[in-house]
Amino acid sequence: MPSTFANLADTVLDKTVLPGYSSIGPALRRRWWPADPEPDALRGRHVVVTGASGGLGAAAATGIAALGATVHLVGRKADRLADAAREIRGSVPAADLREEVCDVSDLDDVRRYAQRLTSDLGALHAIVHDAGVMPKERTESAQGHELTLATHVLGPLLLTELLRPLLEAADDGRVVWVSSGGMYTAPLTAALVDDLQYRDGDYDGVRAYARTKRLQVVVAELLAERHPHLASHAMHPGWAETPGITDSLPGFAKVVAPVLRTAEQGADTMVWLVATPTSVTGPDGFWCDRRRRSPRYLPWSKDDPALRRRAWDRVAAWAGLEPEGS
Repeated sequence: MPSTFANLADTVLDKTVLPGYSSIGPALRRRWWPADPEPDALRGRHVVVTGASGGLGAAAATGIAALGATVHLVGRKADRLADAAREIRGSVPAADLREEVCDVSDLDDVRRYAQRLTSDLGALHAIVHDAGVMPKERTESAQGHELTLATHVLGPLLLTELLRPLLEAADDGRVVWVSSGGMYTAPLTAALVDDLQYRDGDYDGVRAYARTKRLQVVVAELLAERHPHLASHAMHPGWAETPGITDSLPGFAKVVAPVLRTAEQGADTMVWLVATPTSVTGPDGFWCDRRRRSPRYLPWSKDDPALRRRAWDRVAAWAGLEPEGS
């Protein structure tokens, strides 16, 4: 257990943002954070990682493979998945990897992928939802949904529900949603819920990203409430040197370059949540650097339950899920 001083220092790091989200955070926190998983903690388990072609997804897949899991690398392009698999095997020569093409923004593709996986597996230990986009202009998915919403929320929600029987068949199955600290800038408001497809006003890709990252946290919490036998966690990786920052936010990346986390540092909590028993983590939570965080910057603030329900009803309907109670 961390000391009172460690708890205070950890909270200060978190609330002052720059040290907590940068490479300073894990450098200090590893002195008091929970122990690493056992070396073979995931031996014999299957784990799906979306967005595994590079960045945080590839780093998470590497860490999960090193713990013995069979890792299903999911991405949109076969050649990029093959490149990622080669790099992972360079770090983990014995890695058991399966390269599986699926565009998670395309709900029909998600259904096809889930059907293939269900026919191949008897149980699935975890899904890590890491696939992400930040388009500069409003773009729509194959089904006509705003692309960040489809990629970050609708596709992952549908994939989770379709694979839930496999997750529940596993011992201690769980889902990990890779959110972003940027979601603190996008609280769940009536204006957001009424315009989830981002049709009103001028489109801002960074804002769309933050809004859907907030929705991921809400959906993760509601999934845990709806399905008590399936752990559902969200986390944020801090500021890591990945295409999500260096390509999409080059000005910001240049300013904070000296203190950016490595992809491995950003992915650490993903790996830890996948490999650590839920008897330790609990069934849900919002995490950074192996510690549960408040999903709201002001921890005493609360989401309006009616807004949460309205948001859920809309994204569930767009994802093509059966209405509750049907």
